[in-house]
Amino acid sequence: MSPYPRAILFDLDDTILSAYTRPDLAWQVIAEEHAAELLPLTPVEAAARITEAAAAYWADEDRARLGRKDLAGARRAIVSQALERHAALAATLADRFTVYRDEQMHVFPGAAETIDTLKAAGVLLALVTNGDAEGQRRKIARFDLAHRFHHIQIEGEAGFGKPDPRAYVHALQTLGVEAHDAWMVGDNLEWEVAAPQKLGIFAIWHDHQGDGLPPGSPYRPDRIIRTLSELIAP
Repeated sequence: MSPYPRAILFDLDDTILSAYTRPDLAWQVIAEEHAAELLPLTPVEAAARITEAAAAYWADEDRARLGRKDLAGARRAIVSQALERHAALAATLADRFTVYRDEQMHVFPGAAETIDTLKAAGVLLALVTNGDAEGQRRKIARFDLAHRFHHIQIEGEAGFGKPDPRAYVHALQTLGVEAHDAWMVGDNLEWEVAAPQKLGIFAIWHDHQGDGLPPGSPYRPDRIIRTLSELIAP
């Protein structure tokens, strides 16, 4: 009997790619590059303000949905709000952050090999990612991911994204499988755990930082992994 389901739906950012981990530290790097221009704020203070503004921005689902379509523009808006007294510097900081994130992005060790092994074992694979079409397609091409999946579904192309139930249902229908025959793997506890579980999908949380569930978390993944290679049966 196969240890795998008929299909697996994978998230992209911070599941296959190390993309947005520890934004607070990334903002501090950028702030330190512009320390003199940020005075009297220290880089730590500037980074903290930006991180706080970013958290509030992305917590608003309507605003976040629009922001995902223009990530660079969203970052400019966040920095402008956080550093009102440094408005002239906001776009520079935001755009440097975008470039820095792109420079640091990479495939998690063992991720590509794991996906290839699952595909070779006959598992149907879908990449289900939020974000704008151009940006996500660029990542998929840059890291040679397209040929590894039977179906690629991007929020900006499909017209809907996680946690909208249509995102999971459409992927399952395209692969021709039922929810109980599928796994969802990703790092977002709402998008890749709670929402797919409501549909009967087995939800695997990718805790790539090893932080464990937040205290008092209402989310209960069916399984927790640190690396995608743990998906491969010994």
